[in-house]
Amino acid sequence: MANLTAERRRLRARRKVRVAAGERPRLSVFRSSKHIYAQIIDDQTGTTLAAASSSAVKTGTKTDTAAAVGRALAEAAAAKGVRQVVFDRGGYKYHGRVKALADAAREGGLDF
Repeated sequence: MANLTAERRRLRARRKVRVAAGERPRLSVFRSSKHIYAQIIDDQTGTTLAAASSSAVKTGTKTDTAAAVGRALAEAAAAKGVRQVVFDRGGYKYHGRVKALADAAREGGLDF
């Protein structure tokens, strides 16, 4: 039953993001117990524009690693010419690792 609740929360957050997005691509975050993954997705064409994960970047604590992933994603997005995105937290609370990733991506030049 808990999985159904989490799925509904994720879909509710995603629906709000898609309505607000308009033409902007979506920065989607997935958090597991060991790693954190982020990708910038163009929903109109269904393609991934840029991606980064903690499996490639390991530094210190999980929060530090999440911040490194945010910086790496911002660099990859800048290389593709993407500046404005909509943040999709994927049903996770905007706290801890998710917040660290978002803050680092903002510092790297992404606007959301």
